[in-house]
Amino acid sequence: MFHSLKEQIATILRLDPAATGIAEIVLCYPGFHAILLHRVAHALHRKGLHLSARLLSQLTRLLTGIEIHPAAKIGRRFFVDHGTGVVIGETAEIGDDVVLYQGVTLGGTGKERGKRHPTLGNRIVVGAGAQILGSITIGDNVKIGAGSVVIRSVPSNSTVVGVPGRIVRTVGVCPRDLEHGSLPDPTASALEDLTQRVKELELMVYQKLAAEMRAGHDMGRRAAMSQGGRGGS
Repeated sequence: MFHSLKEQIATILRLDPAATGIAEIVLCYPGFHAILLHRVAHALHRKGLHLSARLLSQLTRLLTGIEIHPAAKIGRRFFVDHGTGVVIGETAEIGDDVVLYQGVTLGGTGKERGKRHPTLGNRIVVGAGAQILGSITIGDNVKIGAGSVVIRSVPSNSTVVGVPGRIVRTVGVCPRDLEHGSLPDPTASALEDLTQRVKELELMVYQKLAAEMRAGHDMGRRAAMSQGGRGGS
């Protein structure tokens, strides 16, 4: 237990530049409180003490604003930054070194029973407000941009953005940070492509009209010259 606490504190110090020390993390970080209380609730749930586990998870939600079902499986060095509004469903599974920002949902898509929540691999960063829904799998080393809605499985070493989520990059680099300003925007890219195509079409139409006008002018001039020649004879 002590090793787990030490590892969790070290994770926050490494990932959050705002963290100034151990005392601040222990006293002021809701993500730290939520994961520690979840570990206890999960242990109670595994022992069959389901009501006690749910009561503890509800208390955690009230204290931290983070809702984690006690049955959810969470790996090591898990970090919830800020945390308000984070929801993790009953059958969700999370690997090691995963970071969630505020407002993230790992939810289901209906009233089906059994496995109905996402499975996240290792070294994943999920941006603020992202929704990952259904019994899908997110591979290792994946970035999910803020506000994305992911409803299909994502391969490892990918970046996903948009509604619905689109894979916009696949690389062999482990994502440590989620630089939202540098993430591609597929909608903006599509609009830029469309705008460029419209400009090209406008240029083609202008060139064609100009050519037709020149041809018409030349024909008119030749006709005038022909009529002038006949008049002179």
